[in-house]
Amino acid sequence: MFRSRAKEEKAPSDSAPVTLSKQTRDPQAKKGRPTPKRNEAQSQRRSVANTSLTRKDAAKRQREERRAAMERQRQALAGGDERFLPARDKGPVRKFARDFIDSRFNVAEFFLPMAVVILVLSMVRVGALQSIALLLWLVVIVLIVLDSFATGFRLRKRLTERFPDQNRRGAVAYALMRSLQMRRLRLPKPQVKRGERP
Repeated sequence: MFRSRAKEEKAPSDSAPVTLSKQTRDPQAKKGRPTPKRNEAQSQRRSVANTSLTRKDAAKRQREERRAAMERQRQALAGGDERFLPARDKGPVRKFARDFIDSRFNVAEFFLPMAVVILVLSMVRVGALQSIALLLWLVVIVLIVLDSFATGFRLRKRLTERFPDQNRRGAVAYALMRSLQMRRLRLPKPQVKRGERP
C-alpha cells in the first residue's frame, strides 16, 4: 500500500505472459508494459476463473454429479451410512424403527412365499385343496393384521419412551411397511440380528 512506484513497476503482475526461454531476464530491466491497475487485474483473474460452461458441458457435469450422488446413496443403503441415506430413512427415530422391525420375526415378511404356495394350491383342480387355499388366505391375512397391530402398538410405546421430544410422525407406518418386505430384500440393510434389542 505504501510502497514506492519504482518497486511497484518492478513487481511482476499476475497477468504477465509466461516466457519459456531459458535466458534469465535482468531484474533491473523494465518489463516493457505498464503495470495493470488492481481492479483490472482482479477482473482478469475472475474472468479466467469463471469460465462459463456450455449447455452441453453443464448437463454432462450435472449428470455425473447425480450419478455420483446415487452411487453414494446406494452404498449408504447397503452399509447403513446415515450421512447419505435418503430423507425418508434419516434420523435416529427411523433407525430405531428399522432396528425394532429387524430384531424380530414378523408374520408379514413371510407373506410372499405363503402367497405363492396358496396360489399353487388354488390352481389345482381339486375342490378340497381349493377350499384349503381359500381358508389359508383368510388365516394369513388375519395373522398379518393382528401382528401388525401388536407391532405398531409396541413400537409406538417404545418410541414415546425413547424419543419423547423428537418428531415421531410416520415412523410406525414406515416400520410396518418395512415388515412387509423379506429380510434380505430390505433397504437399508438390517444392522441388527434377530433377537437383539435395538
